[in-house]
Amino acid sequence: MEQATLARRVTDDSRLNEEELRLLAQIASGVTADVAARKLELSARTLRRRLRTICDRLEVNTPIEAVVWAARRQLI
Repeated sequence: MEQATLARRVTDDSRLNEEELRLLAQIASGVTADVAARKLELSARTLRRRLRTICDRLEVNTPIEAVVWAARRQLI
């Protein structure tokens, strides 16, 4: 029972907005962070900061894990 509650909390509290999903989709496409930043009209530093925020919110360690998290939920 406790595990189901935890899983629900993670999916409910960790929803990503459209901009964050676009960012993860760019990373998933295989482009570098610098290229993704240019495509999203962000500085590379801002992109890295946003990736770190996403990772922290999803409780994952790397941007690739965040991409996998979103892909498994068919968000990207």
